[in-house]
Amino acid sequence: MKLLAFALALVSLPAAAQRCPVWDVVFYNGNILTGKDLLTPSPERVKSIAIQDGKIVSVDPTDSLNGCAKESIDLHGAFVMPGFNDAHTHMASAGQNQLTVNLDNIPSLSAMQAKIKTYASTLSAGQWITGGGWDHTKWASKTLPTRQDLDAVTGGHPAFLERTDGHIAIANSAALAAAHITAATKAPTGGQIDLDASGQPTGIIRDAALALIAPAIPKPDAATRRRALQLAIDDALAHGVTSVQDYSDWDDFLVLDQMEKEGKLGVRFSEWLTFNDSLETLKAQRAHHDLNDPMLHTGMLKGFMDGSLGSRTAAMLTPYSDDPKNSGLARYDRKKLNQMATERAELGFQLGFHAIGDKANTMALDAFEIANTALLRYVPQDSMSACYVEHDREQCKEAWVASRSLRFRIEHAQVVSAGDFNRFAKLHVIASMQPSHLLTDMAWAGARLGPERSKYAYAWKSFLDHGVVLCFGTDYPVESISPFQGLYSAVTRMNEAGTQTFEPQEKLTINQAIYAYTQASAYAQFAETQKGLLEKGYLADLVVLDRDITKATPQELLHTKVLRTVVGGVTRYTAPATPVAETPHHSKPDGD
Repeated sequence: MKLLAFALALVSLPAAAQRCPVWDVVFYNGNILTGKDLLTPSPERVKSIAIQDGKIVSVDPTDSLNGCAKESIDLHGAFVMPGFNDAHTHMASAGQNQLTVNLDNIPSLSAMQAKIKTYASTLSAGQWITGGGWDHTKWASKTLPTRQDLDAVTGGHPAFLERTDGHIAIANSAALAAAHITAATKAPTGGQIDLDASGQPTGIIRDAALALIAPAIPKPDAATRRRALQLAIDDALAHGVTSVQDYSDWDDFLVLDQMEKEGKLGVRFSEWLTFNDSLETLKAQRAHHDLNDPMLHTGMLKGFMDGSLGSRTAAMLTPYSDDPKNSGLARYDRKKLNQMATERAELGFQLGFHAIGDKANTMALDAFEIANTALLRYVPQDSMSACYVEHDREQCKEAWVASRSLRFRIEHAQVVSAGDFNRFAKLHVIASMQPSHLLTDMAWAGARLGPERSKYAYAWKSFLDHGVVLCFGTDYPVESISPFQGLYSAVTRMNEAGTQTFEPQEKLTINQAIYAYTQASAYAQFAETQKGLLEKGYLADLVVLDRDITKATPQELLHTKVLRTVVGGVTRYTAPATPVAETPHHSKPDGD
């Protein structure tokens, strides 16, 4: 009788329950772009995916997986794709901007002063005013602010406010005094203290000279750092970003470490370390946390070759077209750079160099080439001897470098000499770029560079045509963390108003741009077998959107909304419900 009862109970179960295991979550009835074959004419699409223990365990072109999980989520035909992996962020700075004076999109100096004055009125005596985001190129005057402009509204508080790119800042008189900066202060290599006609500091501090101010500014405590990081994480999730490759302070990494231990880290972090730090410090920091932890680990070493185009501190081979006496600021002695790069590469560190100008990119490539040559000393002679039987020495060396590549990266790579595209490819250097930069920069980049250099600026397609791995990010908070602005920029190379175009021959297809934001970004952090695809065995990081972005018009891309963001199978963000407005009652006019 017991056997009969069991058999009857089995028959009474839903059909799905009899033929499939019980997984954690199934998403079904979706338009799911898995990312497989993304760069072919027929990328894979499925209707359902199953998730167990944070990973994808099954994908199906039908809805056959429905009913096979503890939780089944009907997508109602919505478009789903792998979560975005932002290859270049500054999450702590982004969050701190929201806790201090956020001057993003401030339209004028007077508006900037008004916001600072209001903020200053809330502070206790002696408190610093920090923050930033201002961009004088968006003001009608195009004129940099001065310390006197800040003195007029800061009420005696020391003030230090970074430009949107983080490569120049304005300090008021109190901040300069706190940092002991005077007319006699000498800027370090790669930095500059602007002086007025009388030889006194204007308040504008550039690139490496920013370090002169930093020690005078009180450091945020752990609680403040956590609030800032949580704000940035929430922003990322709301925009469909499931992974970030980030450069924040070591103290911020320790906060992230604690958040992970508490199960409260909602976005995956690959946290960069500082190239200039000592080898002992770098080795200790690398050993602090499991390098194979998919949620949080340390990654590449970040170094700065130069500044930015917007502040004219990007290092150029010839002077700026709109500033003939200025070629920017290179931040390293080349011999010292090459030595440091080699030492760190020999310890197995991935290197990533910020390089905007063509001179800075050449410097970075030279350092990578020298480091690669040094690494050849460690080639097993037996394997090289076997290689020499069928190939020449140079082919063997190149093959070994490719197979053991530390995946050196150049961050930004905005202006590149024509001959350096081939060097990127030969040295297997990744071009880590931020297409949303062009939305703002195109208003003045042509004037900075002139027509010839502009041909090789923000050259996404040229990198791909040369076989270079191209990954995308945002440089958040320099730009919004929204990947949709970057996608729009990548496929149009037009400003958001559609009134200006910059070198349109460098446009990408939408699928190439998506690939750069997902699979290529994963490759750039050695995670291409873990994320960037919605396939069996990959991390269950996905985003549900309100439209199929592979079929959207460019303007529709800009207005894309995230409905749900899932990290490791856990929903970390859902869009707030939109209230249904009541239909208004209109009286018909007389005689109608």
